[in-house]
Amino acid sequence: MEYLAIIGITFLSGVVGTGLGGVLGAVLRRDSNKIVSLLLSFAAGIMLAVVCFELMSEPVELMRQGALPGYTPLVVVAAVVAGYGLIHLLNALIDKKTNREVAHIDRNHPATADDLDELIHADHLKAHVAEKSRLFVAGLVMMFAIALHNMPEGMVIGASYAISEDLLSNLFTGSGFIMAIVIGLHNVPEGMAVSVPLISGGMGKGKAILLTALSGLPTVVGAVMGYALGGINDVMLELSLGFASGAMLYVVFGELLPESILMWKSKLPAFSLFLGVVLGFLLVVY
Repeated sequence: MEYLAIIGITFLSGVVGTGLGGVLGAVLRRDSNKIVSLLLSFAAGIMLAVVCFELMSEPVELMRQGALPGYTPLVVVAAVVAGYGLIHLLNALIDKKTNREVAHIDRNHPATADDLDELIHADHLKAHVAEKSRLFVAGLVMMFAIALHNMPEGMVIGASYAISEDLLSNLFTGSGFIMAIVIGLHNVPEGMAVSVPLISGGMGKGKAILLTALSGLPTVVGAVMGYALGGINDVMLELSLGFASGAMLYVVFGELLPESILMWKSKLPAFSLFLGVVLGFLLVVY
């Protein structure tokens, strides 16, 4: 029953979140930089709060209680670095496979996106309006890259739920549910990044949205893995939480914050981040 609950929650976060992005990429105009900027920074703030006040604090408590004899904080640090490094490598793969489709980033341009069209690779249409096949290939590459990227994000949700002593009673509370929500929000622009080039490359909107949603399925697989590993023993729980923390720290500092600030060069994204941290803290405490 617990695994069915994990599957259900992460299905909504991964498949529905990514699929919603696919729908938005198919039907909406892409001129909402400010709204997306605030959404990204707010989600980053909630993620940061959950990592600092929940995921990272749990291994500390285990060590203080003597549940991890012989283990030091360096073990947690190593797990954090591993999680951070894996997400960094996956994002480097995405950038390498998609940016080369269009020479839209030169040496004077920031490595992250400062425009929503660029963030979701809609600018491919402007540069390759007569080369639909290349747009289609770009969409497929992005779909597989996002699918690969979603598995460790799913592990974050599963590891977060592994903290709970009674998962079914706390299914819609605590860090696991919070992470499922914010990762779902994070998946929306990723879904747009998949559907826009597919549709621009000639695929029907319905099929493109379906394929985009399916790219979120590895989130479910990752969540089951994260929950299973975290439930083996305290050591595996410590390592799973450290890995999850590192993965989320990269998402916050390597993706969401740079993108939100570059998309709207204002102090409001920072304020939105602050509100996210405060709300995340309250959600963890209560």
